[in-house]
Amino acid sequence: MTVAVETGLWQLDRTATTIAVSHKTMWGMVTVKGSFAVVDGQGEVRPDGSATGTVTLDPASLDTKHAKRDKHLHGADFFDAENHPEITFAVRGAELRDGDTVHVTGQLTVRGISRPTTLTARLARANADAVSLEAEFTVDRDQFGMGWNQMGMMKGLTTVRATLCFVRTKTA
Repeated sequence: MTVAVETGLWQLDRTATTIAVSHKTMWGMVTVKGSFAVVDGQGEVRPDGSATGTVTLDPASLDTKHAKRDKHLHGADFFDAENHPEITFAVRGAELRDGDTVHVTGQLTVRGISRPTTLTARLARANADAVSLEAEFTVDRDQFGMGWNQMGMMKGLTTVRATLCFVRTKTA
């Protein structure tokens, strides 16, 4: 990735990491926002500078501050958390470009459906013991079997905002 990021294994710092979603509803008049309380992940920076890893979310931990809506989102119309207890983003590669811009390629799996995903992140911090990445990207929920849309209220893409903080666990 970069010489500033040490080679080795990295663990997601759950206390410093946030992953949130927002989606327009009510025909674009209201934005529903929520965040995932249960996240996990790890990564590896190899001697050649390449990076791989996995970030895992518990879809049942999505909290929008509205219990009835959360129950619906956790259910079969959306995440179907009972049958699909994990959302994963498997990072196949991360490459530092143009200063603090990181080009990330991977595979996003939601409800058992996997899609290749490319996004741009910002390297917010990097030292020998900690790395922080910030990213904002959109996801088409229909591509992951979440097409429920009563009376056309929920058109458009879902925005994902992530701040991922990793701490080095050991050298490779």
